[in-house]
Amino acid sequence: MRFEPRGNRVVVEPLEGDSVTRGGIHLPDTAKKKERQGIVRALGTGDQLGGLGVGYRVAYAQYAGTEIRIDDAKDWLVLEASDIIGVWCA
Repeated sequence: MRFEPRGNRVVVEPLEGDSVTRGGIHLPDTAKKKERQGIVRALGTGDQLGGLGVGYRVAYAQYAGTEIRIDDAKDWLVLEASDIIGVWCA
C-alpha cells in the first residue's frame, strides 16, 4: 500500500538520535533527544513545496507534524511544508 500526502504536506522519515552518550552510557528510547531532522519520502501536490524533492534531508520545527505508522513498519512524520526550516545542500 502507498501513502500519498495531500496539499502542501510532506512525509518525512525521522533520523534517529544517538542512543549512547559520549561517556558510553546507553540511553533508553524515552530519554533520547529527537533530532528534528529527516529524509523526505513523499510529497503532496501543493504549490508551496518550494523545490523539495524525495530523498532530500530536511530540518523541521520542534513540535511539527503528525506521527503515523504505515504498514506496521515504522513511524513516519507528516509535515506541512511551512514546518520545514531548512534543507541540506550538496
